[in-house]
Formats: sequence, structure tokens, C-alpha cells
Amino acid sequence: MGCLFALIAAFTPRLALVVLWIWTNLLERAFDGWILPLLGFLVLPYATLFYVLAYNPLTGVSFWGWFFVVVGGFFDLAHWAGGAATGRRRYATA
Repeated sequence: MGCLFALIAAFTPRLALVVLWIWTNLLERAFDGWILPLLGFLVLPYATLFYVLAYNPLTGVSFWGWFFVVVGGFFDLAHWAGGAATGRRRYATA
């Protein structure tokens, strides 16, 4: 089951966040309110997913947890940059 979740998370982090929200309480443990998870869902889904998975209620997020959150941020930036480049190519030919 864990490998299936990892595969879903790799391709669709928003779906993985919805699965975590419906079937676990990890999002409620990691965040106090609903605004930051919603913004993370819309803008930075990989970083939000990695933060939720790295959060420990007793100690917070460790060094390696923050490392993976930053890696998730880079994944999100690459996703935005790839979409922008594709959009520029698509509309340049029109």
C-alpha cells in the first residue's frame, strides 16, 4: 500500500494530499488551521505533501525533513517553470 501511495504522490501530489486528508489525520496534526494547507494545495503541493509527511508532533520537523520540504519546493518551481515554457511555446506559434 505504501508503494502505491508513493506512486500516486510522485505523479499527483494534490491527489495524495486529498487521500491523506480523507483517510488520516496527518494534515490536522501538521497544520493548525485550514488556510495554509489550502494555499499549499493550490500553489506548492509537493512541498506541502513533504511537510505533512515529515512533521512529527513531538519534535516538529527535523533537518532531513526540512531538506525534503526544500526539495519539494524545487519540484514545485520546476513544475511552474515547465508549464510556463510550454505555454510560451504554445502561444508563440499561434
